[in-house]
Amino acid sequence: MKHFSLSFKKERLIILDQEKLPQKVCYIEIKNINQAFLALKRLKVRGAPLIGVFAGYSLFISIKNLKVKSTQTFLKILDKNIEYLRNSRPTAVNLSWALERIRRKVLMNLDKDVESLKEIIKKEAQTIHKEDIQLCERIAQAGVKLIKPTDSILTHCNTGFLATSGEGTALSIIYKAYKKYPNIKVYADETRPLLQGARLTCWELSCRGIEVILICDNMAGSLMAKGKITKVIVGADRITKKGFTANKIGTYNLAVLARYHKIPFYVAGPISSFDLSLDKGEDIPIEERNPQEVKTFGGKSVAPEKVKAYNPAFDVTPPELITAIITDKGIIAQPLGKNIEKLFKDVKT
Repeated sequence: MKHFSLSFKKERLIILDQEKLPQKVCYIEIKNINQAFLALKRLKVRGAPLIGVFAGYSLFISIKNLKVKSTQTFLKILDKNIEYLRNSRPTAVNLSWALERIRRKVLMNLDKDVESLKEIIKKEAQTIHKEDIQLCERIAQAGVKLIKPTDSILTHCNTGFLATSGEGTALSIIYKAYKKYPNIKVYADETRPLLQGARLTCWELSCRGIEVILICDNMAGSLMAKGKITKVIVGADRITKKGFTANKIGTYNLAVLARYHKIPFYVAGPISSFDLSLDKGEDIPIEERNPQEVKTFGGKSVAPEKVKAYNPAFDVTPPELITAIITDKGIIAQPLGKNIEKLFKDVKT
């Protein structure tokens, strides 16, 4: 069976419950906005690009059975639902990007009746979905040019088909590279505290028949010192116009280690993950999660009950530590700020 992260057919939204992986492969249907919010909050569905796709469909699910005829009443309810979903995961910019994109589409069509607006929301969500599949392939095509036949690649968190509608961002590059160079090695950080690397990336790569070597988060420096890592490729949840990149906690550590050991450090992400309204890393809102996630491991307590824990879900890597950003519009080389500005000027024209 070929697994999928998300499906939308006959107006039914189905997701693979990533909270249960790898012990159990379980697909669930999202039937209302509260279920959608909890799926995002509990990381049943995750990964910046997939969050955007899921948000679009969730918005449609939230209004498809709405019994109102006034467009203004409809818009008020829509805005309330948008704000509710937006608050589930504040760091991943694809969430607000997708919701605002759909809202703009609705505002452009307020002369139409409510049922027509529902159809517009559905079609825009489907367009976002289709675009996500396509951009994954373009990221892979751009990134594979950077890979050598004997590379040993370290990745962090999960950035494959579980995090997108297509083959992924960072992992899509690895998938394409493996077809071309079957002797490359892949290392995956476990990614504490929720083990997305161990639970999800290792499961995903194994499903595709790719051998992966799992390491603890604190082993990366040792492997780099021994020459066992030749490249680091990670994903991104938000990228500012100056090139500061928010990604899963622990990414910054890898960037510092890679710089010290003179190893290329690449960030892979779609144009939709850029937030040009922000300059620096401190401008990015960082989600803080339940401290209990840090104090437990595999469902069991690993710390004294009364001890405090700090649990930011993301950290920020400054542009000077990033070799290049691999996007669906090509590779952004250094200097990142200048070249990001140039890329978006070209995209607009």
